[in-house]
Amino acid sequence: MKFRLLAGAAGIAAAFLAVATPAMAQEETPKELTVTGTVGLVTDYRFRGVSQSDKELAVQGGLTVTHSSGFYVGTWGSNLAGWGTFGGSNTELDLIGGYSREIASGVTLDVGLTWYMYPGGYSKTDFAEPYVKVSSTVGPAKVLIGVAYAPAQQALGKWCSDAACTVYDPGDKEDNLYVWGDVSSGVPNTPVSLKAHLGYSSGNSGLGPNGTSVAPTGSYLDWMLGADLALGPVTLGVSYVDTDISNSESAYLKPNFSSTKDGSSIAGSTVLFSISAGF
Repeated sequence: MKFRLLAGAAGIAAAFLAVATPAMAQEETPKELTVTGTVGLVTDYRFRGVSQSDKELAVQGGLTVTHSSGFYVGTWGSNLAGWGTFGGSNTELDLIGGYSREIASGVTLDVGLTWYMYPGGYSKTDFAEPYVKVSSTVGPAKVLIGVAYAPAQQALGKWCSDAACTVYDPGDKEDNLYVWGDVSSGVPNTPVSLKAHLGYSSGNSGLGPNGTSVAPTGSYLDWMLGADLALGPVTLGVSYVDTDISNSESAYLKPNFSSTKDGSSIAGSTVLFSISAGF
């Protein structure tokens, strides 16, 4: 959905001229903003392969405003449960800003920053993560390669070496690296598209403040294979998600790194179902 917005006194004058003299209005070049959004349900919120909703349903939504120059701002949110203690409303709210432009024929560069925050919760769990993404079309497929590097911050620190905090180092700051690739392609003459994802995380090998950490086992791989069915503005999705985090690798993090219901790993393989709508 697109909206044309005219700002300030100049915008009011331009709007008046558009009514009084259409020919003159055509000569104006108003700033254009594109507003897009999504809302949906997913059977489990997996962040880089690890459940953030205690392997249960999550409600998610986002909104992005993009200027014709390529600059954009947006926000995205989801409910949380289980892993980590964020406090407050147990909600993740991401603030996003960046710049995207075509740097070569069919090749787009996207540079930005995501601020992960938890409304009403503990401020020391909030962190910033700059990213760079390059996307293009290769044959029938859309390909994206991304790198996100979060500089040293308390939220990423190794405050505890294990769930019992036998080694406690409050205020520690660590960094985190995430490299990933996405591929998607439509199935000809159908409303179905196939998708795949592979990511690599590298960070501290312990628990951050309040039992949180982006890469608590130090480094690991996550991947996803799935399909989407587009039904007008509604999309139905199914995907298989997994990581190479073994039970022995995550044992020192328990009970934090396990389901509150049955103690199973929150980084194990799962099949996710989703329904979303966009505008």
